Amino acid sequence: MTIQAGDRIPDAMLSVMTREGPSPLSTADLFGGKRVVLFSVPGAFTPTCSAKHLPGFVGHAEEILSRGVDEIACMAVNDVFVMNAWGKSANADSITMVADGNGEFARTLGLELDATTFGMGQRSQRFALIADDGVVTKLFVEAPGEFRVSSAEHVLSEL
Repeated sequence: MTIQAGDRIPDAMLSVMTREGPSPLSTADLFGGKRVVLFSVPGAFTPTCSAKHLPGFVGHAEEILSRGVDEIACMAVNDVFVMNAWGKSANADSITMVADGNGEFARTLGLELDATTFGMGQRSQRFALIADDGVVTKLFVEAPGEFRVSSAEHVLSEL
C-alpha cells in the first residue's frame, strides 16, 4: 500500500556520503524533529532528473528553506557514490543526496517502479513529499512519464 498524507514515515536505512565516506542514515534521523522536503527520482544522471528535477530544487533551495523547511533531500535507487557524484556535478550543496541503494525504502513507501523494460531494474517512482517530524503532510506522485507535481516549483507552491 502506498504511503499517504497523515502516515508516519516508515523505519528504513538509507546512505549518504560524509567526509569519512559512506554513512548509514536512518529515516528517523532524516525526518525526526524537522520539516523535510524529500523528492525522489528514477535515477541519478538520467535526462529529466538531471535537466529539470534536481536543478529545480537547487535553484529554489533558498526559497524552500525560507518557508520553514529544515532540510531538502533528493533520493534515488542508486548507490551512495553515484548520488554523491551527481550532487557534486549539479552543485547541489544545499541538498542532502540520499541513496536508497537496494530500493528498500521506495518499496516500503509503496512507491517502487519496475523499470526493467528500460534496463534499469527496480527503481523509485518520481515523487515529492513534505514531512513534519516524520509524518507526511503532503505527497505528490507523478503519473508515468510526467514531471509536474513533484517539481520544486509545485512543492514551493504547497509550502
